[in-house]
Amino acid sequence: MPPTAIELSTLGHRIRHQRTSHGFTLDELGALVGVAGSQLSLIENGKREPKLSLLQAIASATGVDVAELLSTEPPNRRAALEIELERAQSSPVFRQLGAPAIKVTKSTPDETIESVLALHRELQRREREAIATPEEARRANTDLRLRMREQDNYLGDIEKLAEKQLKSAGHATGALTHRTVSIMAQQLGFELIYANDLPHSARSVTDLENGRIYLPPASIPGGHGLRSMALQAMAHRLLGHTRPTDYADFLQQRLEINYYAACCLMPETASVAFLSQAKKDRNLAVEDFRDAFGVTHEAAAMRLTNLSTVHLGIRLHFLRVDGSGAISRVYENDGLPLPSDVTGAVDGQVACRKFSARAAFAEQNRTTEHYQYTDTPAGTFWCSTQTGSTADGEFSITVGVPFDDARWFRGRETQKRATSTCPDESCCRRAPAEVAARWAGKAWPSARVHMQMFSPLPRGSFPGVDDNEVYAFLDRHA
Repeated sequence: MPPTAIELSTLGHRIRHQRTSHGFTLDELGALVGVAGSQLSLIENGKREPKLSLLQAIASATGVDVAELLSTEPPNRRAALEIELERAQSSPVFRQLGAPAIKVTKSTPDETIESVLALHRELQRREREAIATPEEARRANTDLRLRMREQDNYLGDIEKLAEKQLKSAGHATGALTHRTVSIMAQQLGFELIYANDLPHSARSVTDLENGRIYLPPASIPGGHGLRSMALQAMAHRLLGHTRPTDYADFLQQRLEINYYAACCLMPETASVAFLSQAKKDRNLAVEDFRDAFGVTHEAAAMRLTNLSTVHLGIRLHFLRVDGSGAISRVYENDGLPLPSDVTGAVDGQVACRKFSARAAFAEQNRTTEHYQYTDTPAGTFWCSTQTGSTADGEFSITVGVPFDDARWFRGRETQKRATSTCPDESCCRRAPAEVAARWAGKAWPSARVHMQMFSPLPRGSFPGVDDNEVYAFLDRHA
């Protein structure tokens, strides 16, 4: 494979560095190695690839090894700046501007190159930001979902890391306590501090300089979630995360910190033992799994997706659906037919009205799980759904499996059964013919349009976080 322009440029800089450090002119070194100075100039400027025999001659004349000349590292800071500028000016983003490239000479100050490079970096940043539209976000989220499906939603390295950290903090069995989480933070050099004035755009803030993790007050409703927030903040450090380079990187990091927190709250060894016994008893239930580890129903349901296929041999699906039927969180590796847009994204799509995830909203008694079988074009699925509500409205959490695996779960004896033919429009989206004929041309509803349909993703390195607000908060507490 021929060398790239950047590789030739780096080689040229290394040859020039050796020549000038020995006090040779182009003609003097050319005479020593048997080529004209003009030919050597072309090589030093990355315009021509030298033969190996010429490289050996140059190495011999300058007293270095050929391997040193062929190193991919720029020989000095000036060379690094020039190479970075060359790379920037050859990028598609710069070429689209139609602006002439800057020619660097010996008299060009380093400061000038650095200033131009700063402009190029900002240009690249704005280009990345510009493509972070809702469509781009859906594509990134879909890619991540498909990758996790290929791995059965299981990340073994993070599972092992969590168990190691828990053991180091002295946690053995039972629900993870706030005290143990504090010990885990101390072992990483952090103190957990509960602050009343956290920035509105941040769930937590980590002060790397002073070793503090700021969290909301412990007395807030649902305060058990503070354990998860603290563990997520620690995970960034344990997993070696750096500032996200793009939205896909941001999503990957968010998935990993959520996964780590789940592994700590519901450790793999203890969880698998609990689930294996429940399967043996044919009494698997999300609500039991939830109560055994003191977490939310949603957290237990999602944790089941991490462990069920790898350890129990059960394929399954998970859905979080809001009161309007929109899917806000999803995972499946069991073939459940789900709605999707042209990008393949499922998030934001409306689930079939016949699905348990929506039928459960009609139940009078919502204190227990809703069980249902649903016949679909892809086969029959059994589902367990729990409903709940927040300040934003009601939602449902569903875990389901193919018909044959229902035998392992509590609620398999349910007589409730529905038939879904979605994505066929006649299933639940198209009005009956007589009703459509009655009202055709006689109705004009006003749509409830979500503003995010028109908005790009929030700006900033950490999407949705107001840097000014965060830095002001840190100044107050420093």
